[in-house]
Amino acid sequence: MLSQDLAYAGRTLRKSPVFAATAALTIALGIGATTAIFSVTNAVLLRPLPYQDPERLVLACGDMRKRSVTDFPFSNADFFDLRDGAKATFEDLAAVNTGRTIWTREDGTPEQVRVARVTPNFFRLLGAKLVLGRDFSDADGQPPPPQAGGSPNAQAPQRLPTIAILSYEFWQRRYGGDTAILGRSISGGGPQIVGVLAPGFELLFPPHLNMERLPDAWLAARLAYDNANRNTVSLRLIGRLKDGATLEQAQAQAEVVAAEIRKSDAIKETSGFHIRLEPMHKYLVAEARPAILSLMGAVIFLLLIACANVANLLLVRASLRERELAVRSALGASRWRLVRQMLAEALLLAGLGSLLGLGLAWLGIHELLRIAPANLPRLASIAIDPVVLAFTALAGLAAAAIFGMAPALRASRPDVMQVLRASGRTAGLGGGRLLRHSVVIAEVALSFVLLIGSGLMFRSFLALQRIDPGYDPHGLLTFLLLGGRGGPQPQQRAAFMREIEGRLRALPGVESVTVSSPFPLAGGFSPIRWSTEAALADPTKFQAVNNQTVLPGYFETLRTPLIAGRAFTEADNAPERNGVIIDQLLAAKAFPNQSAVGKRILIRVRTPEPEWVEVIGVVAHQRQTSLAEAGREQIYFTDGFLGHGAAARWAVRTAGDPAKYAGVIRAEIAKLDPHLLITEMQPMATLVERAQAGTRFSLLLIGVLAVIAALLAGVGLYGVLSTVVRQRTAEIGVRMALGATPGSIFILVVGHGLRLSAAGIAVGLVAAFGLTRVMSSMLVGVKATDPATFAAIAALFLIIAAVASWLPARRAAGLDPTIALREE
Repeated sequence: MLSQDLAYAGRTLRKSPVFAATAALTIALGIGATTAIFSVTNAVLLRPLPYQDPERLVLACGDMRKRSVTDFPFSNADFFDLRDGAKATFEDLAAVNTGRTIWTREDGTPEQVRVARVTPNFFRLLGAKLVLGRDFSDADGQPPPPQAGGSPNAQAPQRLPTIAILSYEFWQRRYGGDTAILGRSISGGGPQIVGVLAPGFELLFPPHLNMERLPDAWLAARLAYDNANRNTVSLRLIGRLKDGATLEQAQAQAEVVAAEIRKSDAIKETSGFHIRLEPMHKYLVAEARPAILSLMGAVIFLLLIACANVANLLLVRASLRERELAVRSALGASRWRLVRQMLAEALLLAGLGSLLGLGLAWLGIHELLRIAPANLPRLASIAIDPVVLAFTALAGLAAAAIFGMAPALRASRPDVMQVLRASGRTAGLGGGRLLRHSVVIAEVALSFVLLIGSGLMFRSFLALQRIDPGYDPHGLLTFLLLGGRGGPQPQQRAAFMREIEGRLRALPGVESVTVSSPFPLAGGFSPIRWSTEAALADPTKFQAVNNQTVLPGYFETLRTPLIAGRAFTEADNAPERNGVIIDQLLAAKAFPNQSAVGKRILIRVRTPEPEWVEVIGVVAHQRQTSLAEAGREQIYFTDGFLGHGAAARWAVRTAGDPAKYAGVIRAEIAKLDPHLLITEMQPMATLVERAQAGTRFSLLLIGVLAVIAALLAGVGLYGVLSTVVRQRTAEIGVRMALGATPGSIFILVVGHGLRLSAAGIAVGLVAAFGLTRVMSSMLVGVKATDPATFAAIAALFLIIAAVASWLPARRAAGLDPTIALREE
């Protein structure tokens, strides 16, 4: 029976190719956009992590609540204490840290390598597979023996080798898949290779933790329990809960461990140290979740708008076919038979729309991957897979039910006698008016909510453009310089830095040169503790501040305004000098309503105990980790303060396009030392663009969806008003025969359209006030209920409604009353 209904529906639609194409394309837009965004939702939010039993994996996070510091790494001792103290709920606990280093290729050239140091149980905990060699053993993580002491003739202990497992991709890239590498050392005397991971293994952590996602080599960390150095932190912890253990039980046990740690370490006690457990998958996507859910809601709205549009088309089509349906009813067709036939047409249209939508989704996913922010978790796994195909099929069926049911029910109960008795050409259009109007109001309301979301994102993007980050990114070329620091002695390292700085400054077109670690918007910031004299009596007064190591000339090169005091000079660039520069936020916090210049603050950087440093200058606050948020207060040290050579990210201000200087800078540094490696060379404007990527991504997608929704709503309004004009042709003819002017008829039709739109806007306003709050975390410099945005979008939509009403109104105003009355 279904095949017969579909065959008849196909023959019927072939007779109306314009209608069929319009309806199918409308549904294709909705389903294509929904499928594309669902592919992102599926890959990021829904798909389980690619690890063994991922639902039992948790991340352990260190928090210093009294200093407002979250996600702080752990020390070796903290790791062992949690591992041993939480065995009742943890099946296993592993530690990892990542970084980058330089290894020498066989031809002697340097190569930057991403390295992860892990406890030997790391791959067993996550269920990682190897394609070659063996996994780490417990012996690979045996701590190094204690240093020989006592007698000057004491023999130094034998150095234990570092054991390495390579990623499959690095094995292929560097060794060409050579299976004979097992047992060999990397770079001659480096880590010993014992295995190769299966392809595609990723290290998935929240983006803000700055962990390497695809390490090239994994090294077994030889960790020793060191209670004296609990503040030497670097480890990130992943745990697997025992089968049946709950997160709440594990959290309670972790709190017991944290309490014991606080008892054994004064700094952990005064900072309010706690251990927070987070479900790994949930925490991984926490930053991306609001944007993805907002986009998913937006495309569902778009699909509903598309369904409403097609429903209106089907209502008009059913009204025009009332005579045919009445004849079939008079000949004995049941109501269910008529409903089934109309639903078959809807199902066929939805099927065609779904197939077209899949093609649009495939194109859309490619564009999404091109413009998506790089820190979107699991970006590479976004694709049309069986789950996405199943979703598309369900979306098509749901769409068919949504846009097909109301027209089918409306068409299945014709008044047979009245329809057959009627002789007017538009008699069938008289029914279903309330339903068509309701559908248009719903379209307008849904598209209005989307436009509000787009307007809020646009306001946020404009706010980002207006934010003063505390530096001028234009004309700056940045790069990371690795591979050597000039020598083991501080004087050698200082001379090496001066040599590089002098060579680069001498290049034509170069205005100034500086170096820093970390660098604004490039990641790597971590807090140290600071306080005023009050902390000497009460250590809980210590607070957190981000720190940065710079060369003299840093603020001048970045054009960061000096607010008070002076900038660093070369005389300050020495270990014996204790002058620091702080930003305006720290100055206001440490010394409210007074000058900070000449004051002293306590910090802990070089020594286990706090030391006094003198504030010699105050600069404008730099946005270090995000443009959307001001971030933490900042303190600056000279490179010499830490013994020279700590800073590695260079910035060169040029007179023209900084990208054009990349070649000459590489050549100049190669003249100094060909083994130095330059990586991440890019204009600083690129870092700024990357920092705006998330907002730009959401703005672009929501904006495109909102434009499509507004167009669909406008088309739907146009269709309804065209039907109204056809339905009221006789009435308009009578009005004009009785003296109504074309202008009054024009106003009548436009007013009808504006009334429908106003009703939809009113409903949309109520919905938007509630729904846009979901976007709050995505907005910058604007509230989710911003009155100006709401008013502007309402005015914009009334203009869209007026334009959509103009053509039907013009047609109505141009009717010849004699012809209109004759045709009716």
